[in-house]
Amino acid sequence: MNKHAKLPETEEGTILFNTDPIILKHHYEIDYLHSYAQDSPFFAGLAQKKLMGSRCTVCGYRYATPRSHCMECGAETEWFELPLNGRIHTYTTCYFGGEAFLKETPFTLIMVEFDGVDTLFLSRLVGAEPDEAAIGMEVRARFLRNSKFKPTDVYFVPA
Repeated sequence: MNKHAKLPETEEGTILFNTDPIILKHHYEIDYLHSYAQDSPFFAGLAQKKLMGSRCTVCGYRYATPRSHCMECGAETEWFELPLNGRIHTYTTCYFGGEAFLKETPFTLIMVEFDGVDTLFLSRLVGAEPDEAAIGMEVRARFLRNSKFKPTDVYFVPA
């Protein structure tokens, strides 16, 4: 038995942000399997350069952001294809964003309204400076060439 045995030391340390309570930085990485379940047709549509909404099978209420059941009457909904052209209902300029959007700040988020659709669709406006966005501006959907199966696969440009 070796009384002088030691674990090997490294040069790596721990970044300490606070001492009471102790808050430290720890890198963590994991592969995560995620199912879009009933929303899968929406994401499959994005990969096919289509916007998919849902329509109530009873009252006909039409959702730009899909729902499996109607928020008005509770009935099931069915899928339908949204138009690719719409108008800005409202917008905001974001000067801060999550890690994925930090390099794009400032960017403009818009709520798009479509003819014959009862709700709005949240997306980004690309190709216009923040001060060029306007309520009522005509916009057209564009899609990433290589789908990542994320909501950000679609964005809008001035029509």
